[in-house]
Amino acid sequence: MIHAEQLTKWYGPTLAVDDVSFTVEAGSVVGFLGPNGAGKSTTIRMLTGYLPPTSGKATLAGHDLLTDPFAARRRLGYLPESTPLYPEMRVVEYLHFVGRLQGMSRQERRQRIGVVVEECGLEKVVRRTIGRLSKGNRQRCGLASTLLHDPPVLVLDEPTSGLDPRQMSQVRDLVRGMKGRRTVLLSSHLLPEVQRVCDRAVIIANGKVVADGTLDELREQAVQTAPSGGWGPVLVEVRGGVDEVKAVLRGVPAVAEFDAAEADEAGWVDAWLVPEGGADVRADAAAMLSASSLLVREIRREAPTLEEFFIRVTDAGRGDGDRDGGLVPEATSPGEIIAKGGG
Repeated sequence: MIHAEQLTKWYGPTLAVDDVSFTVEAGSVVGFLGPNGAGKSTTIRMLTGYLPPTSGKATLAGHDLLTDPFAARRRLGYLPESTPLYPEMRVVEYLHFVGRLQGMSRQERRQRIGVVVEECGLEKVVRRTIGRLSKGNRQRCGLASTLLHDPPVLVLDEPTSGLDPRQMSQVRDLVRGMKGRRTVLLSSHLLPEVQRVCDRAVIIANGKVVADGTLDELREQAVQTAPSGGWGPVLVEVRGGVDEVKAVLRGVPAVAEFDAAEADEAGWVDAWLVPEGGADVRADAAAMLSASSLLVREIRREAPTLEEFFIRVTDAGRGDGDRDGGLVPEATSPGEIIAKGGG
C-alpha cells in the first residue's frame, strides 16, 4: 500500500534523504524509526506529497504521488507532528470544516463524524472548544480529522509527541486497534512505542535505511551483529554465599570476567559471567555449580536488546549534520495539510 523507491532529497548541497526504499504491506502497522535529524520527517513529507523528491518515487495504494497525486491523497490520512488545529472552534465544528475541505456531503460528514468521535474517544468533549482541551484530547481530535474521510492508508508523524504516559498509551491503543483494517506508517524516535504497536520496523540514520524487518528479524540481526560474537553475559541465580559462588565460577572456562552479589531475597546470589568471544558457557557453569552442591534456580544467556541494536546501527550511520533540522517549514493549517498531503 505504501511504496518508497530510491527516494532522495537534496536541499542545495545538503543530502537529507539518500536512496531510501521500503514497502508497507496492506493492513500492517510499520514503525519508521530513527534518531532526531535522521531524515524521517523529510521522507514522510515526500511520502505524503508535501515535498517532491529530488529523485525516486513514492506510491500510495498503487497511485504515484507525482503523476497521480489527487488519487493518492484521497486514500491518505496524514497526521503531522505539529497537529494543525483551530483552537477557537469546537471539536464538532472543526470536523465538519475538515469534511468540507475533503469534499464530503453534509450527510457523509454527520455519519463519519459519529464514527470517528467514537473511535477516538471524543464523545465527552465533542462540543468543547479545541483550545480548552488537554494535549491528549487535541491529539485525538487531530487523529479523528485524519480518519474522517475513511482513508485506507495512514501516515502518522510522532503521534505521541508531548503526551504524558497515560495519553501516550491511549493513542498507542488507538493505532494498534487499526491493525488489519488500515495500512499505517508510524514515524517515531521512540523504540518502546514501535515495539508495542508495530509489526515491523524500518530504521533510518543519516538519511539511509540501516535496518528493515519484523521485530523478531531485528532481534536476530542484533544477535548476529553483536560485537561480543552474538550473545551477552550469562546470568545465574544460585543459593549460597557470595565468596563461595565466586570461588566456583572462577573455574568456568572461556570466561573473560565474572562477578556476584547478594540478591534481594535472603540467601540468594545473582552472578554474571562475560564469555570470551560470545561463547556459550551455560553448560560448564551449571556442571560446576551442581558439583559444588549449590542450588541453582536459573541460568540464562542474555541476547543483545533491540535498544542496543538501534543505538549501534544508528551510530554507525549517523553523520555530523541534522538531516531535517529547519530545512522545511511545518504545515500551518488544516487546509494546507488537506491540499498537500491528505486529511
